[in-house]
Amino acid sequence: MSKPGTITLAFTGASGMPYGVRLLECLLNAGIRVYLLYSAAAQIVARQEMDLSLPAHAKDAAEFFSGRFGAKPGQLRAFGREEWFAPVASGSNPADAMVICPCTMGTLAAVAAGMSDNLIERAADVALKEARKLVLVTRETPLSAIHLENMLRLSRAGAIILPANPGFYHHPKSVQAIVDFVVARILDHLGVEHDLMPRWGDKSGDA
Repeated sequence: MSKPGTITLAFTGASGMPYGVRLLECLLNAGIRVYLLYSAAAQIVARQEMDLSLPAHAKDAAEFFSGRFGAKPGQLRAFGREEWFAPVASGSNPADAMVICPCTMGTLAAVAAGMSDNLIERAADVALKEARKLVLVTRETPLSAIHLENMLRLSRAGAIILPANPGFYHHPKSVQAIVDFVVARILDHLGVEHDLMPRWGDKSGDA
């Protein structure tokens, strides 16, 4: 799998914002160009779970995260939910892959139904129609039949359903290690190298 050059990353209002922020950090550190999108609900969750105030304006968000994670000039671009002239809104200029992390069941349903009422939904629709990788990091339990049917529909359409279900065979000693387990699996599916955790069977660790 070749390393992607550009990845669209979307935060929505599901619990699990530490996964999304850590993924953004890892992508930027790996030299990936990132297009960042997030919903109003994601701002509420970020404040609740991480005491993190996501800027209301896209330009401010790009500057905030670029400074926080040491991104190169132009490596991170952020877009508002109604910026229809953003590159991610068109199949003529799609990213190499897209991740929605965390992904609400509402966003999952909208993407499964082919909705494009905001830029996150449109970018996901573009990823599917252009046969680009789309990873949905769902975070909900228990799951209703409606949730499961939407997941199956998207899986059949080519999306990867990657629930934020951490494993424990690597003997995590902190919440960060649990977060990194899930982020590592996302990076694996994107083809981005990392050293977040030892791999199963490696002599360097228990997992």
